Amino acid sequence: MTKSNQRITTVAAIQTSYGADMQANIDKTIAFIEGAAKQGANIVLPSELFQNIYFCTTQDERWFDHAYAVDDHPCVTQLAPVAKALNIVIPVSIFERDGPHTYNSVAMLGTDGQVMGIYRKSHIPDGPGYQEKYYFRPGDTGFKVWNTPFGKVGVGICWDQWFPECAREMMLQGAELLFYPTAIGAEPYDEDLDTSRMWRRAMQGHAVSNAVPVIAANRIGTEKGYGDEQSFYGHSFIADQCGDLVQSFGAQEEGVLLQSFDLDALQKNRSIWGFFRDRRPDLYTKK
Repeated sequence: MTKSNQRITTVAAIQTSYGADMQANIDKTIAFIEGAAKQGANIVLPSELFQNIYFCTTQDERWFDHAYAVDDHPCVTQLAPVAKALNIVIPVSIFERDGPHTYNSVAMLGTDGQVMGIYRKSHIPDGPGYQEKYYFRPGDTGFKVWNTPFGKVGVGICWDQWFPECAREMMLQGAELLFYPTAIGAEPYDEDLDTSRMWRRAMQGHAVSNAVPVIAANRIGTEKGYGDEQSFYGHSFIADQCGDLVQSFGAQEEGVLLQSFDLDALQKNRSIWGFFRDRRPDLYTKK
């Protein structure tokens, strides 16, 4: 990461479609990860729940068979040696089983191929097309930040990204980069509603108010035949500390976005703006 006495980190976000074949999805993701690493990526973000189609469009008990303990999850066991071989960090979104409980989780893979820790999605949506409360308990880990060789990394999951408290809490824990794996698209209750602009703007706002880059990876394509049909709108992006989109996809592109950041320069920029100096937590008491 060191270049001319600067801490330079290159981040990447994968945008692609997925199907119901878990192994095919894993193989596809590994191919994108390897491609990103060849271009210099240090941290590579796949999208949310890439192990399957996004199965939460309906309530179907068969999908519980696809939840695994972290150490046994095929996405973790197969991406772990990839992270080690490429000397990169990978936030791996999984359907996690912990005894009788199931969660929408991220296993953070370090450069040694080991799981650095687990984050369980805090905000669980429940509405048409996104019936996640049927499958996932609300996360019990609290918000997490990992100290990696490429900077301190915070990860929220999809619905978390709409909540400014999630981003701010990760920043208060020292995050230098914020990542959001996502699965979002059409709203079944309103076919004319396109939330892709709102989705981006919410996270661009986090970037501005925290003076931090934000990296979001969404899936694309229409998934049907396994419950309610759902079309995902992509628009994955990397925003800089000013909230500007320095890299972005549209609704159909498949590939990897990459961008490098000087973490020391970002730290200085945060100090200059004074967002954290001028906070008034003594006034933030309304619940």
